[in-house]
Amino acid sequence: MNNILEMENLGVTFSTESGDVPAVRGVSLRVAPGETLALVGESGSGKSTVALAALGLLPGNARASGGVSVGGTDVVGAGETELARLRGRTASMVFQEPATALDPLTRIGRQIAEVVRNHRDVSRREAAAEAVQLLRRVGIPDPERRASSFPFQLSGGQRQRVVIAMAIANSPGLLVADEPTTALDVTVQAEILDLLRALAVDSGTGVLLVTHNMGVVADFADRVAVMLEGEIVETGAVEDVLLRPAHAYTRRLLEAVPRLAVTGTTGSPVREETPEGAPVVELRGVSVRFGRGPRAVRALDDVSLTVRAGETVGLVGESGSGKSTAARVALGLVAPESGGVSLFGADLRKARGRARRALLAGVGVVLQDPVASLDARMSVAECVAEPLRVHRRGMGAAERRERVGEVLELVRLPTELARRGPRELSGGQRQRVSLARALVLAPRLLVADEPTSALDVSVQRTVLEVIAELQAELGFACLFVSHDLAVVQQFAGRVVVMRGGRVEEQGPTMSTLLHPETAYTRRLIAAVPVPDPVLQRERRERRVASGTEAGA
Repeated sequence: MNNILEMENLGVTFSTESGDVPAVRGVSLRVAPGETLALVGESGSGKSTVALAALGLLPGNARASGGVSVGGTDVVGAGETELARLRGRTASMVFQEPATALDPLTRIGRQIAEVVRNHRDVSRREAAAEAVQLLRRVGIPDPERRASSFPFQLSGGQRQRVVIAMAIANSPGLLVADEPTTALDVTVQAEILDLLRALAVDSGTGVLLVTHNMGVVADFADRVAVMLEGEIVETGAVEDVLLRPAHAYTRRLLEAVPRLAVTGTTGSPVREETPEGAPVVELRGVSVRFGRGPRAVRALDDVSLTVRAGETVGLVGESGSGKSTAARVALGLVAPESGGVSLFGADLRKARGRARRALLAGVGVVLQDPVASLDARMSVAECVAEPLRVHRRGMGAAERRERVGEVLELVRLPTELARRGPRELSGGQRQRVSLARALVLAPRLLVADEPTSALDVSVQRTVLEVIAELQAELGFACLFVSHDLAVVQQFAGRVVVMRGGRVEEQGPTMSTLLHPETAYTRRLIAAVPVPDPVLQRERRERRVASGTEAGA
């Protein structure tokens, strides 16, 4: 059978103000119907550029050479009309950042229905009903009600599932998935991978999977291609590449993968002791409800947690569990319906004007979605320097430039990137810019909402090491929101497990994750994929056989 995707000697060069930048050089690959090819590599390796080239979605400043064929259509030479027919029907894409892939002013059910009607002759009512079914298929709870929600009313993981629903709406022959599970917790990630696997088997859909998650690769891919600096350096069957890597770069990537310890003999968190002293931030019996009437959603219900100076507290749970809402309450971005919030010993709910700005000047924030949090009209240097202009008005321009250079170096970004715009960077580079911006004021509290979700494993380790080193030096507290339990286990001294807006359990990280008290926490731990395709296949088969999400 003919391949659904064929690339031959693909090259992509970007024109920038500082000159031409080659992003992809001589890439050749294929994807057969029903097959999954995982494209892996570090941030900036060119893997997302390859994914965009597959559907003719490269930006205007990109020049492509070589051949790209999807379902027999020459993508490189195709016009916009031909590409419009191709996209959404023959091939679809799941983008890395759902906040930018969805229209913020249109209800999600209507957005999905629009994709259906663009390629099929169905009525509005039929398309709306199909949109609800697609939401149910990707695991959105109460899909009839959620279909009338706007994107901002959903969690990051729920938005990602909506994007996946749109991508599979017309049963495409090729699905290009750029980090499709980045924003998903491990249990929903397992469900989504099962869904995509069934799509590949039942419909013969080929999948080009772009990811930095080696556990996902082990769980889902048939073959793997490893990219480094725009070139493919190794390719082969998933078992060969992950278990018997031939290239030194592949071996380095696999060595950097965080692995969740399931016994007391391996792995240890950065800190296990709970520091003494006054809380830096404290939530006391906080409840939050969004909306009014029958459609109101209770996001938090009697949540209490404390973070002290020098301490890292990991906040974990499934998508929609309330962990990001709790972080926003701590930042004063969401007002609680009841309960108290203290920041640096002051009542945040009562602080106003200059006093409130002084409190918030001691907080650094890294949000989940770097594209949405960085101003596309600014350069990287301007984005990082913005907190200095707001809170350090007496600082001169030269001093600001020096400080910006210092923090860019701290997060392992070359200073020449300072002149570029955020959209000229890879997803991982943008996330590190967000981290530099958060650190530029030397905060007393760092609130990190999925700060490493967009990073490949080697850069993730570097960034976490940087945060830990700075925390040891400066003594700031860190509220670390994440769905990656392996990262939380290695980085946080205490962990708070959330479910349905409530605290399920909390305690020292190692003891809580090694000896969980609740079935829910045990299910979360069991769903973490491992970067061993043989072992992961066994875990998946046991999970499917048992009819649960628990796995091994």
